[in-house]
Amino acid sequence: MVEKHLTVRRTARYFLRGNPGSHVTDVWFACHGYGQLASEFVNEFECIDAPHRLVVVPEALSRFYLAEPGGFHGPDSKIGATWMTREDRDAEIADYVSYLDDLYDSIFTAISRESTRVTVVGFSQGGATAARWLTRGRAVADRLVMWGSLLPNDLDLAQASNTFSQLQLTIVYGKRDKYADAAAIAGYERFLRENKIDHMLDTFDGGHRMDRGTLQKLAGD
Repeated sequence: MVEKHLTVRRTARYFLRGNPGSHVTDVWFACHGYGQLASEFVNEFECIDAPHRLVVVPEALSRFYLAEPGGFHGPDSKIGATWMTREDRDAEIADYVSYLDDLYDSIFTAISRESTRVTVVGFSQGGATAARWLTRGRAVADRLVMWGSLLPNDLDLAQASNTFSQLQLTIVYGKRDKYADAAAIAGYERFLRENKIDHMLDTFDGGHRMDRGTLQKLAGD
């Protein structure tokens, strides 16, 4: 058996809060977590709506039916999306990095990048996605917010050092996040310090979810 790959065109979906145009000076790209849809995740950012802000929420390329008893899928079956799985992972990473680069280029056909601040938010699985995108792709951000997520362990820090030297890294997690206890976060911060990656840490009283007050604080409105 010989494994081969063929690159094909496909249609990707994304959602916007705000309207692209010369009035926009603050652009956010927000990558959702595992099993979510962009159509739902985009509503998390309603609390930071502002005339000068555009929030771009891309949807992961692989959708699937969320598990249900019996395995039957009807018109009311819930659907989620994932950025990747372990199967053929390198190709899936390359595909979503290319997709996000193309989306970035498309957004900045109507907005001046030079006069705009760019924030990339990655929640849960979307955090690893966002980190890989900024370190492997051609997009340039001013800030990366890793929300309920750690830097992926396949990240080449030597190769990525230039990226992290030019953006502000912010780590956000809920104090009751079952995936991020205090010891894990302390170890993570130690890892960042040892690798000379400057960062800010923000917490909120909650679990593995987004938080309105923290988003508003990050937006600075």
